[in-house]
Formats: sequence, C-alpha cells, structure tokens
Amino acid sequence: MVEISEEIEMIKAIKNFIKYNNLDGYIIPKNDKYFTEYSNINNLVAVTNFTGSAGFALILKNKNFLFVDGRYTVQANAQSGNNFKILEIPFIWPKDLSNIRNLKIGFNPKLFTENTLEKYFKKKVNLIPIGFDFKDEVKFKKNTIFRLNKTISGESSISKMNKVKSYMNKKKINYLYSSASENINWLLNIRGKDLPNSPLVNCKAIISNKGKIYLFINSKKISLSVKKYLKNIIIYNEDSLFNVIRNLKKGFFCIDKNTCSIFEKGIIESKFNIIHYNDPIYELKSLKNNIEIKNTIKAHIEDGVALTKFLFWFKTHKAKISEKKIENKLEYFRKKSKNYLYPSFDTIAGSGPNGAIIHYKSTNKTNRNLKKNDVLLLDSGGQYRWGTTDVTRTTSRGKVSIDIKNKFTRVLKGHIAVINCDLKKNSSGYLIDRLARIYLNEVGLDYSHGTGHGVGFFLNVHEGPQGISKYNKIKIKKGMILSNEPGYYLKNKYGIRIENLIYVDAIKNNIFFKNLTYAPIDLDLINTKLLSRNEKKYLFEYHLEIYSKISKYLNESERKWLIGLIN
Repeated sequence: MVEISEEIEMIKAIKNFIKYNNLDGYIIPKNDKYFTEYSNINNLVAVTNFTGSAGFALILKNKNFLFVDGRYTVQANAQSGNNFKILEIPFIWPKDLSNIRNLKIGFNPKLFTENTLEKYFKKKVNLIPIGFDFKDEVKFKKNTIFRLNKTISGESSISKMNKVKSYMNKKKINYLYSSASENINWLLNIRGKDLPNSPLVNCKAIISNKGKIYLFINSKKISLSVKKYLKNIIIYNEDSLFNVIRNLKKGFFCIDKNTCSIFEKGIIESKFNIIHYNDPIYELKSLKNNIEIKNTIKAHIEDGVALTKFLFWFKTHKAKISEKKIENKLEYFRKKSKNYLYPSFDTIAGSGPNGAIIHYKSTNKTNRNLKKNDVLLLDSGGQYRWGTTDVTRTTSRGKVSIDIKNKFTRVLKGHIAVINCDLKKNSSGYLIDRLARIYLNEVGLDYSHGTGHGVGFFLNVHEGPQGISKYNKIKIKKGMILSNEPGYYLKNKYGIRIENLIYVDAIKNNIFFKNLTYAPIDLDLINTKLLSRNEKKYLFEYHLEIYSKISKYLNESERKWLIGLIN
C-alpha cells in the first residue's frame, strides 16, 4: 500500500472545500493572523512542504501553483515541485491562468491584507472571503512576557509613547491601530516567547492621541509583575477589536497596510474613517538609540568570538564534516556565551550545490558530507541579551578554482563598496544596492535578492522600513541597523555570500556605516589581483579590529590563526 503524504491529504481537503463552496480556487498564505515572518503556525508548509520565509499557494480544481520570490525558486522546486507549479513573484500570470479573471477564488480575510490582495489579485479574479479551518492553534507557555528596563532599551515606554502621540496629533490622527506585534513590543518595552526565532509576544493595540492604550493579548501570558508594569493599559483578549471599536468616540484612524487584515480593516471602517495606512512606529523603531547600539555591539562581540572559534575549527578539522555537524558545532560555540538565547533564524549551512539554494535548510534527506574542495555558505544568527545578530561567511577547506576566487572577490568588492559608501551621495537603499552589484555586473553576473535588510534591536532579524535593495527608497538615517550581503549563486555548483551587519553612525552632520560583525573573511578565496589598494587596506584594518575586539577570548592557537589573517 502506498503511503499518502500529509501535503496531498491537505490538498485534497482544500479541493473538497473548493467544490463544496462552489469556488474555483483557494489562496493559502504563509503567515498567521499576526503576519510575522517566523511563526509556530505555517499553513503553507502543511499544504506545500515549502519551508521558505515568503510565498503563497493558489490551489485550483485541477492545478496547484506556488508563488515564491527569487531567493526560493530552486528550493521550492526541490520541496514542492511534485505537486505544484513554481512561479516567481513579482510575476506575470502564466498562460495556463490566462482565463483566471472569471474565476471565484476564496481567501481567509483574517490572513490577508488589502495591500497584498491588490498587489497580486485585484482585477484578476473574483475574490470571495471565506475561511478554511486549518485547526492551527498552538499551545503557549504561561507568563511568557518579560519587560526590558531602560538600561537595556535606552528609552522609557512613556518617552516612546510621547513620540507616537506627537506624530498622531501632527497628522490629525485620533486612533492608531498598531497590528504588528514587533511595534507594540518596542513601544511597551516588553518581549515574549511566542515565536521560534524572535523574542516577541503576539499582541495588537489601539493607541489614542490622548495616550490611552487598548492592548489585545492573551492575558494568561501576563505575570503579576508585568500586570503591575502595564497597570495604565486596558487589556482585552485577542478577538475583542469589534467590542472596543464600537465604544470609541468618533475620530480618524491610522492602520498598518502591511499587517492589518481585511477582516480587521472592515471592523474599523464600520464606524471610522481611515486616513493613514503607515504605522509610524516602524520608523521610530528603526532609529536605534545609543544604548541599543552599545548593547548590540556587545552581542556582536560575543557572536564574533563564537564565529571565529568555529571558523578556526572548520579550517583545521581534518575529519569528515556534514552540514548538520556544522550547524551543531556553530550552535555549540554560541552556547558558550551566557547571554546567548537561541538562533535568530534557522542556520543555512549549504555546501557545494546546496550553497546555490539561497535560503537552504539542511534536512535528513539533503544533508551531505563536505568534499575536499567544496565551498561552504554559512548564514546564521543569534538572539542575545541584548541584541540580534546575522552573519554569512563563505569558506572552504580545500583549493578552489580561479573562477570561484574571481566570483568571491567580486562579491567582496561589492561588500566593501557598501560599507565604505558616501551616504550623502547614496542616501537611500536603492542607490547603495547599485554599488554592491557593480563588480558582478561588469562581467554579466548578478544575484536575485536584495543587498541588505533592516535588523531590529533584540527583535526580528528582518525589520523595515530600511533596506538595501533595487526598490527601497527609504532615507538612510543615524541609528539604523542593516545587513550588507551581496552574493553570487551558480545553480547545482556553489553559492557565495558575504554578510555583515552594519549601523549608521554620525559625527556632526556626516553620517557613515560602521561594522557590527566581527568575524574573519576567508582570505584563501580571494584573488588579490582584483583588489584595489584601498580594498586591501580595508581588509587589513577589518581583521585588525576583529583581533582587538575578541583576541582576549580566544585560546593561543585561535589567536595565532587570527594574527595570520592580519599579516
């Protein structure tokens, strides 16, 4: 008897749901009702087996489609290609969906924003709001909320609230519906354990321009001490939005277009006019204060120690190494820090052809032993008290071809161009992104992901609105933390990526990037003939800075190896 997979069973259930409700198809998103990137609930995995961080499925009566962005096309084909046709987003609708305009497509209004549906489906289909029950409730631990004091956050919740009120009054907003948990966690200086990789508690809130806060949260997660801290906040259960809305006085609302569901928007619009669609907390949160930066630097020093110890071990270890062993060994070194909590995302340890899968995740099926001359792409990060890290290093234990060295060196040149760029001339992410690609573009090469994303302070490893990509026009400002990660990927052969976290510092009116990451770059992969004098100088000074920051935490052999990178 042939065993039927859980994914096929789910697809059958959805097709039966489609037939029963007289629909032509149904959309399955990755996100839960909190729209977080990483969640313990992932219905897209249950239906498609695709484990990437972005995408959605469209299931029709006779066909199945999985839409993913450029980072995930290879991975999606490997994980879901048997049951789904893989398409890239942003996308042009394929020929076999040319008659989609007349189709009735169902969706769960609690799991989609109007912004998403307009972007991908407006005027293409007849959208029918109807919920398919995945029975995806996740058990939680009691009393999971904890607070950050001012020595950690650098700013009191009252001070943050005053900034929000000031913005609201300036824009003539009476109520802000802040539906992104990360924003409420930042505003109230609280954290939790609801997500696998981010120290967040799921919650939403209505904030009035008078300073009143209506917090929607599972109150069983709140300890007595945190209740006392939140004593001036009105706490409601998670599904009480309608009851609160109907009792509010008249006024104008601001919502978050990225995380306010169509269902929630409908509740608010039943009584109020919505005049703004951008939660101001995103930008306020992106501008880290001096204490947040200092704490983040401390976290990166501890992370740099772990990474340097790991890289030394990797370079000198003679026995066979598998991708899983690499993951476990790096985690072992990170756990030596008393301030380390857990990974900020699933570690990517892609060797040889697996490295070409941009967001690869090793499984029992794909886990492979490294061959002598394999290139290893290792992308990982940690949540520390108090800071979030994210770093990628590409390395090898053997000899690599001159072609690989040339590609690695061009990626490195783009990486150096970002950290050293003039932020007065290149004031937005899309301008900086061009600099990162120049040296690859010179020889007709490129990569399909952005060059950098924003990073939170002891929050999400991916944070907006700041970013370094072809389309990000947000102005770069003092206090922002971003990643700097150009790359190159040759399908079925290898992947190259070099990533540091960087932050924006300032002296008087001059702003500039500074490195947060302290981890050696593999000099064995560089073709020095392609480097300029200034680029060689940068590498020397960067490794010298690493040595000055972390050498006292290394043993004699590790220090000697690190010194060799400087000389």
